[in-house]
Amino acid sequence: MLALRLLITLMGLLLGLVAGRGLASVQPGDLGTVNTLSLMLAGMLTALLLAPRLESAGQRAATRFLRWYRGLSPRAVAAATFGLIVALLVSVLLSSLLRTVPFYTWVWNVVVTAALGVFFVSFAVRNAESFGLLAFPQVRRKPGSKLLDSNVIIDGRIVDLLRAGFLDGELIVPAFILRELQILSDHHDAQKRTRGKRGLTVLEDLRSLRSLRIEDWDDPALPTTDDKLIRLARESGARIVTNDGNLGKIARLHGVEILSIHEAAVALKPQVQAGDQLTVTISKGGQQKNQGVGYLEDGTMVVVEDAIRFRGKPTRVVVVNNVQTNVGRMIFAKLDGEEGAAETG
Repeated sequence: MLALRLLITLMGLLLGLVAGRGLASVQPGDLGTVNTLSLMLAGMLTALLLAPRLESAGQRAATRFLRWYRGLSPRAVAAATFGLIVALLVSVLLSSLLRTVPFYTWVWNVVVTAALGVFFVSFAVRNAESFGLLAFPQVRRKPGSKLLDSNVIIDGRIVDLLRAGFLDGELIVPAFILRELQILSDHHDAQKRTRGKRGLTVLEDLRSLRSLRIEDWDDPALPTTDDKLIRLARESGARIVTNDGNLGKIARLHGVEILSIHEAAVALKPQVQAGDQLTVTISKGGQQKNQGVGYLEDGTMVVVEDAIRFRGKPTRVVVVNNVQTNVGRMIFAKLDGEEGAAETG
């Protein structure tokens, strides 16, 4: 970057100035001035030569720092802060007790404080899980994120939705949902164990289709998984993907958006079932002998057996089958009994 290179060049110029001023004190006036200008020029040129290497090293250091910083968890920061507080308090106590010792000066106080800080901070960070109550959970916000409930994971239909491209945005699996599935997969009850293993298998299938983010967030003060999901959704701005009707109702009361796979399946359920009665106008013949073909208002083709004689007339039919093909939905039907009897009579 230009700004960094200019800063490095300026530092080289200043170092040359300092070195020249030092030599000017022991040299004649004109010679000292010339040497100072020469050292400033040499420092600036040296800085220009070293600037690319120093810039590259600085960028690598900044990248490592940012990676380390992003990897910090709220619990680790809370634990380190608590350890530093304890180290400072113990240091103040020791300095009060040892202030009468002749050789105990401020230098020893600094050394003791640093040693206590290293000990307590490292100990607290190694046991960061014990400091969860002191940390303020921080959740990354990303528009369009989806939180997966254990029910919808075990259900498995979410894999087909994802494969078909109907589920966009980042998929998030909270750590407490992952632990719930793990507990189920190790359960002594065979049915629960099967459900847990199925859920873990579905997660593997989802990961093969799209990357999943495991959100390491938890709130021990919340008693149930549903409460945690709702709180996490409110803090992250994500929507919950679930099949649990009760969870959906409670979440909506809290202002959380829900994507229900069950509601989607009901909405996509064929509107016409076998045994339903329809009135359709036969407009042309079908591929088979005596077949009649008509269309519903939405363009769905209705194939009716023995209905060609009703061509151009509204005819009551009974649905026999409803088939979804690659070109759309087709309905197979037969004449209503009363309609056929009236024609025969």
